Amino acid sequence: MLLALATCASPALAFEGYYQTKTPYTPQQDPATYAVPPAGFQPIFTQLVARHGSRGLTGMKGDAALYAMWKQAAAQDALTPLGRELGPDILALMQANALLGHGVPGIEQPGYGNLSQTGIEEHRQLAARLLARLPTLFAQVGQDAATAPRQLVTIHSGVDRARDSARFFTQSLLEHAPALAPLLYLPPAPAPYPQGRSPAVRPILQPDGVNRFLLYAHKLVPQTDFVADRANPYSTTYSTTYAATYAASQAYQHYIRTKRLDTLMTPPARQPAAAKHARQVLERLFTPAFLTQFNGGATSYADTGSYTFTSADGKLTRTLKGSGKTAIRSMNAAATTLYALYAIAAGMRHEVKADFSRYMPADDARYYASVADHEDFYKRGPSTTDSAGVTWRFAVALREDFFREVDALAKGDLRHAAKLRFTHAEMIIPLASAMGLQQVLAPLPESTPYSYANNPWRGALVSPLAANLQWDVYRNATGQLIVRLLYNEKETPFQAACDGARIAPGSVFYDYAGLKACYGHVAVQ
Repeated sequence: MLLALATCASPALAFEGYYQTKTPYTPQQDPATYAVPPAGFQPIFTQLVARHGSRGLTGMKGDAALYAMWKQAAAQDALTPLGRELGPDILALMQANALLGHGVPGIEQPGYGNLSQTGIEEHRQLAARLLARLPTLFAQVGQDAATAPRQLVTIHSGVDRARDSARFFTQSLLEHAPALAPLLYLPPAPAPYPQGRSPAVRPILQPDGVNRFLLYAHKLVPQTDFVADRANPYSTTYSTTYAATYAASQAYQHYIRTKRLDTLMTPPARQPAAAKHARQVLERLFTPAFLTQFNGGATSYADTGSYTFTSADGKLTRTLKGSGKTAIRSMNAAATTLYALYAIAAGMRHEVKADFSRYMPADDARYYASVADHEDFYKRGPSTTDSAGVTWRFAVALREDFFREVDALAKGDLRHAAKLRFTHAEMIIPLASAMGLQQVLAPLPESTPYSYANNPWRGALVSPLAANLQWDVYRNATGQLIVRLLYNEKETPFQAACDGARIAPGSVFYDYAGLKACYGHVAVQ
């Protein structure tokens, strides 16, 4: 059960704190404790989907707004001794983000949103552990590369941090097993609708290796994802092959804009605890008189201004200007923004020496993590019992892609030795729900608000940075296929309804035919 991840011994203690989905990755089981496959079964294939690794902030927004607030407090002599240290630390974090990736081979455009060194290592080590877990599979694949080549299929969302995670992962594979190099394969992206047929649609052809329908399905849009029907390429309708996923994506994008979702997500901000924790956090940094200026909503601080940062080697200088669109208008917003910096800094320890836990006491960090979990539960997680799976149905195609790969093996098609997919939390979280993993798919009645007391769903467990799901597939002499699921590298049961497909009571290995029947396997894209 997923809850076991929380009590896993030493690995889970590598990063102490409450970082929610910004929690840096640690494997959740010692590989020495993995179950031994039954006699006569040999590994034939493996596949994974992994979230990108630890990263920086996605843009100069809340950090610049909070720095503007700090500068105003400094001008008014309204900072505590600890508060005086906050501004330089925010500025150091902003500089690290503005220059993130500079000098790192493989990072094409330094700046906000890139992988941190921690994120790079998360994927390099994940690849090394994959090889170590299945040495006979990859040794055989490498030996047969010239005579019976198989493919290591690699796809990603197209977003830089997912693309770079794929690159660092596969680089690590090849460093440890150079014979695999000729087997790497980036399949063509789904072909877009022919340009010129509709003036309203100007599709963008994606590079090889990109598959947004599987790995960015939460944000499918006509400009990028208007895909031709192969049987009728000049039709003015979407491809029937991808129609279900596109429709589910549109339904989800509508859902996240609804007042209904806003009603589900906002209760924590209205509770007394919100004001209590905001005051606890901020009064350690700012004088009470300064904070009272928020009363009545007359004061706000936005991400305005211009900042110039130069790398230590002097080879890169970047000037960034705030958009003014992100504003802090309340104590709660200020404390929540500070929590976001605390959380992101956990995965940037190589780039930023500042310790943001000094500004976010553990009790307050836990509270803000719970608020973020509340929001993600309804926006990306299982949501309510009457939501009809709108938060995860667009990930069914990704789930079915796992089955499709094993189906090919069952038919004797061994072209693929591994399939490696790289994506985002917005896909890992719904995939866990789509798979019905125990203690993950636990929606609540709309009348029962999510809380830590009534639901085990936690973002830090469901989708930490570099979160991953892996299927190892084994075959015996009679052709029987069995599958083991690793969730964040912990042997994990499939949905409870599939217990009958286990090869023995309590086994972590499942008969594939039974597993497929249990999920009612239907190809969806």
